[in-house]
Amino acid sequence: MPDILKERKNKEYNDYVKKVTPKHSLPLNMLKAFVTGGCICVIGQGILNACNWFGLDKDTSGSWTSLLLVLLSVLLTGLNLYQKLAKFGGAGTLVPITGFANSVAAPAIEYKKEGQVFGIGCKIFTIAGPVILYGILASWALGLIYWVLKMMGIAG
Repeated sequence: MPDILKERKNKEYNDYVKKVTPKHSLPLNMLKAFVTGGCICVIGQGILNACNWFGLDKDTSGSWTSLLLVLLSVLLTGLNLYQKLAKFGGAGTLVPITGFANSVAAPAIEYKKEGQVFGIGCKIFTIAGPVILYGILASWALGLIYWVLKMMGIAG
């Protein structure tokens, strides 16, 4: 008899899990991510074109585009709109520069109540810190490999 009760509980539990688990459509999620990421890129291209229209050179236009995309991302994070956009667009909001700015700003905003040093200072690089560290370490290692290959006459 206990086996029947155990099976019944398992079935009830599985039915409950199926009932409360949200249903996702992979094609719809992919479309939303594509459109969201595309819109972010179109905004970036619009900023780049506007900078070029104002007569800035290619490098300066790229710098202004990056700066304004980071600023826009941080402002949207601060106004709690980036999270809503991320909920809709999913991975589309991970377009590198805006997603990275959001990942730095969000912990800082979340922990600001704990003070400048122990709140913002400690938590601002919770997500971004490992990325920065890995980037610096990888750059150093690749630079060392290039230097060794150049000294051996293999790389030019």
